[in-house]
Amino acid sequence: MITIDQSVANVLTHGFQIPPKPETLVRLQAINNSDDPSLRDVADLVSSDVGLSSAILKTVNSPFYGMSRSISNINQAVSLLGLKSINNLVASIELKRSLTGNACISLERFWDNATDVANAMVYIESKLSIKVSQETLYSVGLFHDCGIPAMAIRFPDYRSTLIEANDSSDQTLTALEDIRYNTNHAVVGYFIATSWNLPQSLCDIILQHHEYDYLDHITGQSDQLTYAILKMAENIIDRTRRFREIYRWDILQTSVLETLGISSLEYSDIEEDLSELLK
Repeated sequence: MITIDQSVANVLTHGFQIPPKPETLVRLQAINNSDDPSLRDVADLVSSDVGLSSAILKTVNSPFYGMSRSISNINQAVSLLGLKSINNLVASIELKRSLTGNACISLERFWDNATDVANAMVYIESKLSIKVSQETLYSVGLFHDCGIPAMAIRFPDYRSTLIEANDSSDQTLTALEDIRYNTNHAVVGYFIATSWNLPQSLCDIILQHHEYDYLDHITGQSDQLTYAILKMAENIIDRTRRFREIYRWDILQTSVLETLGISSLEYSDIEEDLSELLK
């Protein structure tokens, strides 16, 4: 398990293009932290950004969310989802809009994959008897690898590192990154998330998401479920898109399914349904 504090993160991320927290997110967090946060103020703020409000409505109306009825405007979305969930969705969408630059990989393909994982996490939760905030899951799905675009912008040879890690069966991407760059995308992602004042539990999962034994160290049930759903979603996406399993799934599978309270047959059913939705 990775242990880090903010001072170490500052050193390890020196020279990276870390996007500043967007003004909309700053204002939204100020409303949420006020003594009497107003849903109307949140709705007005989000509605003032057409691109942001459209992205939120597109996300919550996707088939992965499984809403019983269509949400037609931001007022409905804020009332139905609540302040915390809207904050997480705004942060996720703003991240995608902020992490841009001259990268050595296709950022469009990266965000397509991150969106697949985010949508898969939301869908998996809808099939479980134990519930977790879907908007938190969506944020984890989009944010968990957010250090990768920053690495691809910072290091011109980073694409070859990704290829080598993808071809390796005994070495994680973070381990290879540490050797080559003295830092890794999990640490960089953690720094981005903490600098945007995202919930600490989300930041911790970003930092630890390549640690296959992390589930043994998490104490809170919600965080356990979130991590387990992330690993299940990653595995389904990799099997669907790349015809392979994620690193150490053979070790992770039992604890993930036990945490989620599902059988291997139920897992297979969810994977089959998700594969159809992802086509």
